[in-house]
Amino acid sequence: MLVVMQEGAPEQQTQAVIDRLVSLGFTIHRSTGVRHTILGGVGPRDDFDPLDFELMPGVKEAHRIVSPYKLANRTFQPEGTVVDINGVRIGGGDEIVVMAGPCSVESEAQIMTAAAQVAASGARVLRGGAFKPRSSPYAFQGLAGEGLKLLRAAADAHGLLVISEVMDSSQLDLMLPYVDILQVGARNMQNFSLLKELGAVRKPVLLKRGLAATLEDLLLSAEYLLSGGNYQVLLCERGIRTFETATRNTMDLSAVPVLQKLSHLPVVADPSHGTGRRDLVAPMARASVAVGAQALLIEMHPDPTAALSDGPQSLFPQQFAELMDQLRLIAQAVGMRIAPGREA
Repeated sequence: MLVVMQEGAPEQQTQAVIDRLVSLGFTIHRSTGVRHTILGGVGPRDDFDPLDFELMPGVKEAHRIVSPYKLANRTFQPEGTVVDINGVRIGGGDEIVVMAGPCSVESEAQIMTAAAQVAASGARVLRGGAFKPRSSPYAFQGLAGEGLKLLRAAADAHGLLVISEVMDSSQLDLMLPYVDILQVGARNMQNFSLLKELGAVRKPVLLKRGLAATLEDLLLSAEYLLSGGNYQVLLCERGIRTFETATRNTMDLSAVPVLQKLSHLPVVADPSHGTGRRDLVAPMARASVAVGAQALLIEMHPDPTAALSDGPQSLFPQQFAELMDQLRLIAQAVGMRIAPGREA
C-alpha cells in the first residue's frame, strides 16, 4: 500500500493516515521527498480499498503495490535514495564514488601503501576484507579484528571511508567501530538471518547480487534490510554464474539501468569480481560508468603478484591511476563526474 500526501499537507493529516493504516495491520515506512511525504504500508491485509485513503484529508493519491518488494520499489522514493556517509554521497546526484583497495588486509605495510595509492588516485573509500569467505578452507581467511584496526588506521591516515565484508551477525559488534559501510557478499545475499540483523543497524549496507540471483531476488533481499528500518542500502552488480567459462563470472551490466528503473536504491558496479581478470577490469569499469553506475568497487593491490587473495583480478597501482583518469573523461561524456578525492 502506498499513500502519497498532498504537497504541504499538515502533520495532523499525515498522522491520521498513519493511524488508519496501523489499524488495518500495516507496518508504516515513511519517506519524505522534495515535495511530498510518501507512506508505505507493508502488511498481510489485502481486503482494503485504496479509494478509502484517497478520500482522506491531505491525501493526493493511494495505490496498492503489487510488486513483491514494496520498500525497494521506486514508487516509494521516486527521487531516488541518497546514501550520505560523512559527506560522501552515493546516488541521487551527478557524482560517481569510487571504492578501491585490496581484496584482503594482509599486513600493516600492505594496507597503508594501498590506502596511500587509493587516495592519491582520487578514490573516496578504502576496501579491504578482514574476514574472507573462501571456497577452500585452506586459503587465507583474513586477519579478523587486527585487520579491522589496520584498515581503519590506514583509511584515517588518508581521509578515506572504509568498506569491509561482514559474513556473520556475530562479527557485527567487532566491525561497527571500524567500518563505515558493511558489505554483504554474494554468498550471503540470501542469508536472511544476517539481513534481519543488518536491518536493525543504522549504518550503510552494500548488498551484492548472488551468484545465481535474479534482480527480483536481489531486491527482495534488500527488502529485508529496508523493512528492518535500515534505508541506507546500496545494490551491487558483481557478475553472475552462467555457462560462459572465459571469465570468472558474467558481468550483467544491463542490471544497472534495470535496477535504477525498478528501485530508488543506488547501484554500484564491481568489475573486479564481475570478470575475475585484471585485463578486463578497466574496460568493464569504463562501461559501468557509461551505463549509469553511481559507484564502483575496484580491487587494487600494491603488488598483485604477491596478493594472498584475488591477485589475478587486482589492478596494479599505475593501472588504477590510469583508469581513474579514463573514468573522469567517460563520466563527463554522460553528464556525470567522479567524486573528487581528498588527496587527488
